[in-house]
Amino acid sequence: MENVDLILKLFNGNPDLMVRKIKKNFKTIYILFLASVSSSDLVNKYIIKNLTTPNFKFKSIKEIIAAPNLKVINSDEVEFHICSGYTIIIENNTIFAIETKTSFDRSIDRAQVEPSLYGPKDSFIENYQKNIGLIKRRIKSHHLKIKDFILGRYSKTNVGLLYIDNIVKQDLVNDVSKRLNNINTEAIITSGELKQFLTDENKNVFPAIKLSERPDTIVRALLSGKIVILVDTSPFAIILPAVLADYINPTDDYFTNSINTNFLKFLRIFCFIITIITPALYIAITNFNQESIPAKFLMNISTQRFGVPFPSIIEALIMLFVCELLRESDLRFPNSYGSAISILGALIIGESAVASGIVSPIMIIIIALTFLSCLIFNEVEITGAIRAWRFIFLLFAAFLGLYGFALCTLLMMINLCSYKSFNLAYMFPLSPLDLSYLKETLIKTKRKKNNYRSKYLTDNIRKQV
Repeated sequence: MENVDLILKLFNGNPDLMVRKIKKNFKTIYILFLASVSSSDLVNKYIIKNLTTPNFKFKSIKEIIAAPNLKVINSDEVEFHICSGYTIIIENNTIFAIETKTSFDRSIDRAQVEPSLYGPKDSFIENYQKNIGLIKRRIKSHHLKIKDFILGRYSKTNVGLLYIDNIVKQDLVNDVSKRLNNINTEAIITSGELKQFLTDENKNVFPAIKLSERPDTIVRALLSGKIVILVDTSPFAIILPAVLADYINPTDDYFTNSINTNFLKFLRIFCFIITIITPALYIAITNFNQESIPAKFLMNISTQRFGVPFPSIIEALIMLFVCELLRESDLRFPNSYGSAISILGALIIGESAVASGIVSPIMIIIIALTFLSCLIFNEVEITGAIRAWRFIFLLFAAFLGLYGFALCTLLMMINLCSYKSFNLAYMFPLSPLDLSYLKETLIKTKRKKNNYRSKYLTDNIRKQV
């Protein structure tokens, strides 16, 4: 009765706490569970039905209840188990916990953020065990290890650290495990929230940790010597360490031939550059360094800007703000409204702004080219980093011209080259140069010639015999 009173006191004010008292063979057995997180059908079918069978004698609960996950716990563990969907059975002073979780899962669906053309169509869901199953379906080896953590004083979220023990560097595993153990917070709800505890988010605008919803992307990261973290209730897994080259290397590149893929990789690198520098370069040339462009083109620009009341820097800032507003609206609005918002921005606002003389047609072209180039990247944080550096470049160019543009370029390169993601240089595999990982990211070679892993990620560098 002491244990029962403890549970009733803990969950006082919870109307979903169900308590059943059964007398059997001169024993009093208490069954307690939360109807909101436990399945009443499972409780009735496998527990109450067996315990209330007439003329059936048993010596222990373990003899009559055939449950795959039945364990004896102490009183300190009762709160966690009952909130996790377990049914608590108290017999004398012994406390049994039997897994009877109800299903809150959605079916495995297509990837929404990282759509695949020729690759697998499945993606992670909010169920921790099923997400592990999607990974183990692809890696059938005992070398795949999982370290479990319980994070959050209130949420008690199940977090899994996954790695392949004969590929990953043990120092990286120890470092990440230490960081997870040092997390002391009220709740961890999603993987996006967890990754903010693993790295200094204010140190650099470029992300040092990557999120992915695709199991095949996660498996390739594990096989390259990286670590993956899964968070219960989150459909995104964390990959670390992540470098800049990882964001221009989608998994679909593995499914096409080398010539076409390398052209697309070059296109992504080119788009990464022009989406940052295009507005700043235009401002620098037209305001400070007019001698850098042909006279006819300069006269054409001057004619288009005739009657515009704002200087070009204000003009650029207005259009960049409007485009960011439209993109945010596309992200937040339901899908059915997305096309309407795009049409409103492209046709009405753009055309009206030019017709009213607020902006010039050449500025519309510059901003459109900038945002079209940015649409190649679907990772939210990398687009945020691009946006931040775009404005920095714009301000340097507005005050110092091409000199400021060159100075900002140098500043950005220093920032990228000095930045590290879990002791791995962010400009890797260019600096330090590593040909094996270069073939995994920036250049694609024939699959049969890609025989080695990066020595900076693993000591087990041999991939194929």
